[in-house]
Amino acid sequence: MLCAVYRSPRKEGTYLYIEKRDDFSQVPAPLLDTFGQPQLVTVLNLAKREHLALADIQKVKAALQQQGFYLQLPPPVANLLDEHRAALQQTTLSNKESE
Repeated sequence: MLCAVYRSPRKEGTYLYIEKRDDFSQVPAPLLDTFGQPQLVTVLNLAKREHLALADIQKVKAALQQQGFYLQLPPPVANLLDEHRAALQQTTLSNKESE
């Protein structure tokens, strides 16, 4: 199964997988408007791969077969302040339990 991968010039870390190079007919117009002018990154043979860097290959294959495209979004940005607060709270609880 071949697919073409395009990156978004507007959304960092956002990629669009389609079945045929330069055939965006299956991609909804509002998505393409938000995505921006797709920039070709590579053409992949998914049949010869076991995994992809940041996407679940089975989900990519299923989406390509069912809807003709797969949109890969960047992973969510970690909120370091919330993580720090949670760690402080855990430390405080552990200290109170030790007393």
